Amino acid sequence: MALAALMANAEDGVLTLRGRIEASAHQSYVEVPFQVPPGTGRITVEFDYTGREQRTRIDLGLIDPAGLRGWSGGNKRLFTVASDDATPSYRGGPLPPGQWKLLLGVPNIRAGQVSDYTARIHLAPAAAPEALPDALQTNLADRPGWYRGDLHLHSGHSDASCASQSGTRVPCPLFLTLQAAAARGLDFVAVTEHNTLSHLQDLRALQPYFDRLLLVPGVEITTFQGHANVFGIQGALDFRVGGTTDWSRLLRETQRRALPVSVNHPALPSDERCMGCGWQPREGTDWSRVAAVEAINGADAGTPVSGIPFWQARLDEGYRLTAIGGSDNHDAALRTTQFGKSRIGSPTTVVFARSLSQDALLDGIRSGRVYIDVEGSGAVMEMTAAQGGRSVRMGAGLAVPAGGEVGLELRVEGVVDARVEWIVDGRVEQTADLPVSGKAPAWAWRSDGHRHWLRADVRSPDGRLLLVGNPVYVNFPAPAGAR
Repeated sequence: MALAALMANAEDGVLTLRGRIEASAHQSYVEVPFQVPPGTGRITVEFDYTGREQRTRIDLGLIDPAGLRGWSGGNKRLFTVASDDATPSYRGGPLPPGQWKLLLGVPNIRAGQVSDYTARIHLAPAAAPEALPDALQTNLADRPGWYRGDLHLHSGHSDASCASQSGTRVPCPLFLTLQAAAARGLDFVAVTEHNTLSHLQDLRALQPYFDRLLLVPGVEITTFQGHANVFGIQGALDFRVGGTTDWSRLLRETQRRALPVSVNHPALPSDERCMGCGWQPREGTDWSRVAAVEAINGADAGTPVSGIPFWQARLDEGYRLTAIGGSDNHDAALRTTQFGKSRIGSPTTVVFARSLSQDALLDGIRSGRVYIDVEGSGAVMEMTAAQGGRSVRMGAGLAVPAGGEVGLELRVEGVVDARVEWIVDGRVEQTADLPVSGKAPAWAWRSDGHRHWLRADVRSPDGRLLLVGNPVYVNFPAPAGAR
């Protein structure tokens, strides 16, 4: 028999199929059925078999109720299919319930040999599209550290364009954007196309090639009342604010799916030049459901449309929102900017994360241990605040009674002839020259027992903003468990 045994058991959404291929299956195909229940949003298959040392070869494909869904032959032992993306060799699209089949091709198995195979089939519900199995989680560096990236990029999947080989403006291939980010030395990028998820397919295909650049799927929800990036998204999100939904519903849905949201370029004007670019939801904003604000978009630092005052106003209201930056790049081939480099990575958002993985990176953004390298120079910044024997870093909180003194320290590397600004509730309270050693003179700040936020910026001698730090929060309520 070609299929001498087939055992199946399902547990926690994982169906395990085990079977045996006998010599009689040489140069034939074997179909292994399994059931897909209604409401399934992603199927992920891990496949392995024995007998390779005896030159047994088993190829792999997938059949859905309507026919062949894909064929990867012998080049993949892991693949996934979902509504909005699939591993190359397979087609994304709706997953009809019913009987599906693994298609096993057997180009070679010697006489007298058998091969035992195991297929682990992960079935994820459509209602939880971000619930990827561990096998699909990319971790490029399993160590804590500061990781540098660009959180706002576009390609030809939305409105980015670049010069073709003949010089004509064409939709810019995503590969060029990622190549430019890798050349800039970034550790991660978020590709945030406008209101579409068509780029998820390319990201899944390109991640194995970019094995030193973490590719984070995102979408820029682009409405008539404001734009916001949603990071880590894997399934559709209705963007039609002013149509069938509104920002309150959108933010409730992103919170339900544990997707961090960043409000983009909030201080831009919203008129015929850029309809909806400024942040102005008609029903207001529940900031407790927002994780971050794009404090710097491209080269807007120091301009009237900088997002820093908008972000600081939300801090004054008592919300713990992380300041991030993004290039908002729309031309991967552009090389000449005011910084003399590709715009990608200018600014760079630098995140302290437990590993170079999507979950760790997004947790790092939520935590606020983040700073913005405005020009993407590679500079390093670390602020600590100490009081009563406790020391915390950016993004953390301290409870400080009236009269209590907070000791602030700042370490900076990669800049020279700079000045540090110590900022309390949006006002510069103290400045100091940054010595060559990179450690700014410590500053002691005295608490009045009320709520405050303390942070630092670094500027060049001519006043150009170089580094933007996130706050330490004094006497703030603890952040919500989910934002």
